[in-house]
Amino acid sequence: MATLKGSESHSTGAKQRHCKSNIVIKLTESQITGQTFSRGTQLPGGLLQERDTRAKWQGIPSLLQKLYESSHPNSDLANAHGLVKVLSSQLSMEAMSFVTEDRKTAQESTFPNTHTFDLFGGVHLLVEILMRPTLTMQKKKPKMNDDLVKDCLSVLYNCCICTEGVTKSLAARDDFVLFLFTLMTNKKTFLQTATLIEDILGVKKEMIHLESIPNLSGLVQSFDQQQLANFCRILSVTISEPDLGNDDKHTLLAKNAQQKRNSSPSRAEVNQVTLLNIPGFIERLCKLATRKVSEATGANFLQELEEWYTWLDNALVLDALMQMATEEAEQSSTESSDESSLATSPLRHRLPPSMKIVHEIMYKVEVLYVLCVLLMGRQRNQVHRMLAEFRLIPGLNNLFDKLIWRKYTVSNHVVHGQNENCDCSPEISFKIQFLRLLQSFSDHHENKYLLLNSQELNELSAISMKANIPEVEALVNTDRSLVCDGKKGLLTRLLTVMKREPPDSSFRFWQARAVESFLRGATSYADQMFLLKRGLLEHILFCIIDSGCTSRDVLQSYFDLLGELMKFNIDAFKRFNKYVNTPEKFQAFLTQINSSLVDSNMLVRCIVLSLDRFQSQTEDVKVVEVLSECCLLSYMARMENRLAFLFRLVNIINVQTLTQENVSCLNTSLVILMLARRKAKLPFYLNALREKEYAEKYPGCLLNNFRNLLRFWQCHYLNKDKDSTCLENSSCIPFSFWKETVSVLLGSDRTSLCAIASYIDEPFMDLDRDLLDD
Repeated sequence: MATLKGSESHSTGAKQRHCKSNIVIKLTESQITGQTFSRGTQLPGGLLQERDTRAKWQGIPSLLQKLYESSHPNSDLANAHGLVKVLSSQLSMEAMSFVTEDRKTAQESTFPNTHTFDLFGGVHLLVEILMRPTLTMQKKKPKMNDDLVKDCLSVLYNCCICTEGVTKSLAARDDFVLFLFTLMTNKKTFLQTATLIEDILGVKKEMIHLESIPNLSGLVQSFDQQQLANFCRILSVTISEPDLGNDDKHTLLAKNAQQKRNSSPSRAEVNQVTLLNIPGFIERLCKLATRKVSEATGANFLQELEEWYTWLDNALVLDALMQMATEEAEQSSTESSDESSLATSPLRHRLPPSMKIVHEIMYKVEVLYVLCVLLMGRQRNQVHRMLAEFRLIPGLNNLFDKLIWRKYTVSNHVVHGQNENCDCSPEISFKIQFLRLLQSFSDHHENKYLLLNSQELNELSAISMKANIPEVEALVNTDRSLVCDGKKGLLTRLLTVMKREPPDSSFRFWQARAVESFLRGATSYADQMFLLKRGLLEHILFCIIDSGCTSRDVLQSYFDLLGELMKFNIDAFKRFNKYVNTPEKFQAFLTQINSSLVDSNMLVRCIVLSLDRFQSQTEDVKVVEVLSECCLLSYMARMENRLAFLFRLVNIINVQTLTQENVSCLNTSLVILMLARRKAKLPFYLNALREKEYAEKYPGCLLNNFRNLLRFWQCHYLNKDKDSTCLENSSCIPFSFWKETVSVLLGSDRTSLCAIASYIDEPFMDLDRDLLDD
């Protein structure tokens, strides 16, 4: 017996060693296949303890086994809470190291405790514990201890940020995602819940339907202002279209095909409507965006802010510190007591004075983002009315100097470009989001005049009266009780800081876009003169010619702004000629234009359109004088220069590469040809294109490419009311003439001198026609 027993013992030991070496493999397989073990706690306790030291599991599997045994439905969970606390302390250090370092991709070897916790079923066990009250059949649901809920949520969040795949697995459980929203009704667990939801929704394959959240309206209305600001971080994921990369880089061909497949409103659009239907939602966001905050003082303020941001790059850490300050002070939930209590809180004395400002700035970034997305949605007019009614613009104007654009400057940080997907500091993000909001607010909307104050509106009226032209209807209809207060309106303040920016600062891009949006639409002489009198044209020309600016994005924004500022305005061309007063300066200007026609073609279009109008006003002495003296108008008046631009515009794009960014090249080439058609010179231009083809030894390529582009133009614009309106307003050419000109150019009659087909030899007809059909 002894021998048999010893043999059996030896055999069992070998099996155990073999089993131990395969525990991790078996658990991993079970997570993938759903077979064998459903959780690590099913393994024998002795086996786990024996393997623990060698594998450096830190006792986590055994703790999970105890947690499973102490968290059955009929237990009081007190013992379970103690175990969760122990586990939380083991995992929290890994999470803290993650958020305070370089945030590298989570790896098992980097965060072994968190990986072990997930591998042995800890994540799924905590989800079961949290959702246990929802599984009872009792009418009165049992209430879990708030601290237990907070600790469970914190552990889950730590696992999400430290272990790859955890967030996606949680996101796949729709029942758990919706359950999390119910936890937000409790202020004590709100912060941890909001942070976890934000991470989960960020990786969820399908966007959540906001209307599926139980009692969403009541939930939002129950939030205090701090909770609502945090909730905006979650909302930003639910109302934005999925990020498929840079929108400008997606071809219009692909976008049109997608729109045909998905004609119904997207989930993001449906969610936007859901939010707008919540009573008081927009009004509260406006109050959040415009509320004042205690101003920090001292020369080292920004340096201090940046140093704290280095550590506090995770919103959870910052909010947790602020929550601790709130709890220590035992303040009430009202906003007024929040401000006063935080100032005297013991923890507050241990935090830098700039903490409250950083906190407020981070909130405002999220709020402005939500408002900006809503402004660009299908319900734009409804949102505009609300923002005007709740005085968003005057409120932002009052914050401009003290918070949005303080006099302090930061010279040592890298200002990220508008196309970079990066973690900007709160200061940078806040400024960019503010500028994006202004751009969306002003773009093609009559409410743009709310960016001025009463004195500035009177100035616009005086400009119109002096020029003997009627006031713009939108200006006349502006409700003066809703415009900016103070000595300067928001637009004027923006111009002031715009001139102070370093040449390559990406803030210049957003500033120029915001000012340009004020000018876009039907051209207003008074609006242009208002900006010209403030030296905007000279500033733009300095940036393009003399500043040494090399950023293509900044230069493009300045070209576009210059085009809107000068279009049809003879005074602007006179000012241009006064600044560009030497051949060297003019050549430097042309070099910048020609270096990237995709960036500068809107300015080229402005010059061509303005020249055409001025040439019809020869009875005006001032116009004749400027026509004869202005180097820019003289340059564009030469036929060979207009043809050179036309050749390049047609040649640098094709249907397959058309995007929202470069489609303007096609429209600019059409403007050149429409103006030629008005003067019965269209055949001359088309023949010049043919001669260019043969001179370059590629007959048919240029003209066939142009025909395909025009076919696409018909498909794209004849079904888009907004785009057609924009084309008409920006060019002062009726859209009917646009359509008619395209139809004439695409005519199939080869005897017509205005049809492109007449200039393509038969062997080269319809090259690459099938590309468009595909």
